[in-house]
Amino acid sequence: MSKNAKTLAGIVIVIVIAVAAYFGFAQTGSKSASEKTIKDLKVYFVPSKQPDQIVTMTKPLKGLLIKQLKKEGYDVKNVDIKVGTSYEAAGEALASGTADIGFIPGGTYVMYQDGAQVLLTATRSDLNKNFSEANKWNDGKETKAITKQAATYRSLVIAGPSQKGQQLAKKINSGEKLTWEDVNSAKWGLSSTTSSAGYIYPSLWLNKHFNKTVSDLKNTVTVDSYGSGMARLASGQIDILPTYADARRDFADMWTTDYKQSQPIWKETNVIGVSQPIYNDTISVSKKSKTMTPEFKKALSKSFIDLAKTKEGKKVIAIYSHEGYVPAKSSDYDGERNAQKLLKETRK
Repeated sequence: MSKNAKTLAGIVIVIVIAVAAYFGFAQTGSKSASEKTIKDLKVYFVPSKQPDQIVTMTKPLKGLLIKQLKKEGYDVKNVDIKVGTSYEAAGEALASGTADIGFIPGGTYVMYQDGAQVLLTATRSDLNKNFSEANKWNDGKETKAITKQAATYRSLVIAGPSQKGQQLAKKINSGEKLTWEDVNSAKWGLSSTTSSAGYIYPSLWLNKHFNKTVSDLKNTVTVDSYGSGMARLASGQIDILPTYADARRDFADMWTTDYKQSQPIWKETNVIGVSQPIYNDTISVSKKSKTMTPEFKKALSKSFIDLAKTKEGKKVIAIYSHEGYVPAKSSDYDGERNAQKLLKETRK
C-alpha cells in the first residue's frame, strides 16, 4: 500500500470512529433523557386531618414538586395526590408499589418497612410545654410553638368536657394518680393501629402505668381522623382521645366554631397522660416502585428539603405541622420498632 493510501485509510478510520462515538453518545444521551422523564408520580397522605382539607392544602404540591425536580434534571409529567382511607391503606400502597411516595408516621413506616424505605424525617417547631407530668400541661393557657425545631414529639392522652372526662382531669390536677378502673371506665377514641400518637404510644403509656394496653380497654371506638375524634370529644361521645401534642392548637378554632363549644379548648380539655418522646413523621418511598432509583431518591430528598424552605412549600407541608425535613435512616426508628415489639408481646 502506498504512503498516500495509508494516510487516506487512516483518515477514514478516524472518521468512522468519530461518527460511531457521536452516535453512541447520542444514544446514551437519549437513554439518559428517557430515564429522567417520569410520567406519573404517585403521592399518598395519611388521613390524620380531614381528607378534604388535606386535598385542598396539598393541591399546590403538584406544581411545586414538578418545578423543584426540574431543577434536579427530572421531567415529571404529573403528580397524583391521594389521601389513604386509613394509615394502613397508605402503608399498603407503598408496600405494593401503587404509591411511590408516602407522608406517613414512624409507626406506619415500621409496620410496612419490608416494602417502604424512610427517606426524610419532618421537623416541627417545639412547644413551650414539653412536660412528662400530665398536670403541668393543664394551666388553662394555650400551648404555643417556639422557634426551636424538634425531631420528636409526644402523644397526649386528652380528657374532654364530658362528666367522666372532667372527673379524671380533676383527679390528675389535684395530684392524685389514676387507677385502671378510672381509665377503663371511660370511653376512648382510638386511631388506627399504626398511628404512633393515636394508638401505639398510648398503649405503651397504659402498659407502663397499669400493665395493660389499649386492647384491654372495654369501651373504645375507632376514629378515622383526629378531626372526627376532636368532634366526638367535644360532643361528649367519647371521654378520652389520645393525640399528638399540638393537636389542640390545630383544632382550637374549630372547637368553638364547628364544634360549637362555649369555652376554649384549653379550658374544656385536660391532659391526663403523656407518652415518651416519639420520632417525627416520615417521607417514605416504595421499594417496589421502579421510579425510585438511587439517583431519583437523592434528587427527591433534595427537592423536598429545598421545597420546605420556600414560602409556597411551607404552606403545603403545614397541613401536618411540618416545617422542614432532614435526611433519615432506618435506625432512627428503632425506638418505634421496640414499641411495636412490646405491643405484640403484650397481646399474646
